Amino acid sequence: MLTILLSAVILIPVLMGWGNITSAVLRSCISGMAGKILSGILGVSIVFTILAFFHPLNIYIEIPVLLIGLLFFFKDHLYKEFSVFSKRDYGLILMIALIIVFCGSFYPFVLDHFGYYIPTIKWLTEFGIVKGISNLDLTLGQMSVWHIFQGGFSNVSDHFLRINAILLIIYTLYIVEKKTWVQLVFIPVLLLFSQSPSPDLPVIVFSLIILNEIIKKTAPAPFLFCLSVFAFTIKPTMIWLPVLSLLYSVFIIKSNLKKLIPGIAVAFLFFIKNIYTFGYPVFPVSILDFGVSWKPNPEILKISSRFAIQKTYDMQYSDEEIQKFSPFDYIKNWFFLKGIKSKINILFIISLTAFIIFTLFKKNRITTLICISLIIKSILVLLFSAQYRFFTDVFFAIFFILLMDYFNKKTSIVIFSVLSIAVISFLSLPAILQTYVPSFRPGSFMGKFEIKQLYEPSEYHYNKFQSYKIGNLQFNIAKKYPFSFDTPLPAISESYLYNDVKAGIFPQRIDEKNIRKGFVWKTLNDQEKKEAGKIINSINNSYKQK
Repeated sequence: MLTILLSAVILIPVLMGWGNITSAVLRSCISGMAGKILSGILGVSIVFTILAFFHPLNIYIEIPVLLIGLLFFFKDHLYKEFSVFSKRDYGLILMIALIIVFCGSFYPFVLDHFGYYIPTIKWLTEFGIVKGISNLDLTLGQMSVWHIFQGGFSNVSDHFLRINAILLIIYTLYIVEKKTWVQLVFIPVLLLFSQSPSPDLPVIVFSLIILNEIIKKTAPAPFLFCLSVFAFTIKPTMIWLPVLSLLYSVFIIKSNLKKLIPGIAVAFLFFIKNIYTFGYPVFPVSILDFGVSWKPNPEILKISSRFAIQKTYDMQYSDEEIQKFSPFDYIKNWFFLKGIKSKINILFIISLTAFIIFTLFKKNRITTLICISLIIKSILVLLFSAQYRFFTDVFFAIFFILLMDYFNKKTSIVIFSVLSIAVISFLSLPAILQTYVPSFRPGSFMGKFEIKQLYEPSEYHYNKFQSYKIGNLQFNIAKKYPFSFDTPLPAISESYLYNDVKAGIFPQRIDEKNIRKGFVWKTLNDQEKKEAGKIINSINNSYKQK
């Protein structure tokens, strides 16, 4: 807890300082102290992304960024902006912050933390953005901008990777400063994302802030568009936010399109980053082929696509079974999955339908634009991979619009308190969640409360691995564990090793002496196939050993 609080005390002033720089460059931002911090997050993320093409995001990058932010924080007397809060406001903020850092100090339990978030951040801090990294492990081709942002601060100021907990504190400052009390109700649910640098939390937070600013018409449209595009770079399933901001700028504000250039520039940087790491502009879709030599093998992309469809059905059907579905089966089986997923799917359709009806009766232009944007996003998700985690943000957006006029400060604090107690109970006593919601798989990975959490967050360590070599690539694989979150680089997950060998290909270094030059794939020759077979047998045999 104390470590996370210390990180917040350092990073919030740093981000405010960078917010002043970013606001001066963009000539606009959301008003207020919290708006300046959000500008700082945007600005620093862009700086880290550009630098990561040329240099690892190590201490030599982080220290100057921290010093520059603090310099502007004190030079421009930004500390005076904290006077916007009353003593009661500070009491409320402190109470919520303590709950956030307490929940954020628990063990990470989201599986992507081990298979995607940590490996991505390790690559960024040790090597930076690496060309064709998706050939080594397809998941790494995502390289979310949020992980770039986290990676830049992971050496000194946020070593335990709790940037999401710090963002929730910033979100609290925004809620109290803007008096948008209904948003307090969302924080307890978001506490479940505070133990990991999950990109789900920032995109939900940014979407709720952007929605509030659009509805109240209090922020410059060009900045909202830029922030919306930034959310899209964190998680492309947030495509509805740039669509909404664009529609808002054109049809409500009637803004000059030239003012949207900063947002377009952020999108351009995102596409360049994706082409560099993945080979295509938007991960994991192989659309717009620029013919780069480091793009993934087509068979690997097919395997990934089939796996995504299986994930849509919560892995309850095999690929062969899904291919035999009729159009009616696709819909019916999605609604009637075993466990909590089917209930979430049904609630999603009911919520979206209710919001469409609400919009028709409301007859408000902004609400209509929001509805259109959410429908576009929902159709795209349902077509590509209708996993519940891809439309979680839709629930938050709909509930915010429907409830914003009915929650005052007192009601919001009461509901926040009740929900926070429930979440803290689940985190402290995970057996409760495992008993009553057994189909919630991450619940089985929750660790119990430990006294050491009072001064530093809990984290897992494994560091057992085996080293192998195929062609010019020497690599490491975690021993008797599917993920390589703390395996020395270059590391490959077992599943991707199997997929590569099955496809008859394997990643190779472009330059044997410089790993930053990147990776390509090559077809295995007979000798390499034999070596790969021995490696697979070695891995399989390791599980049989006690």
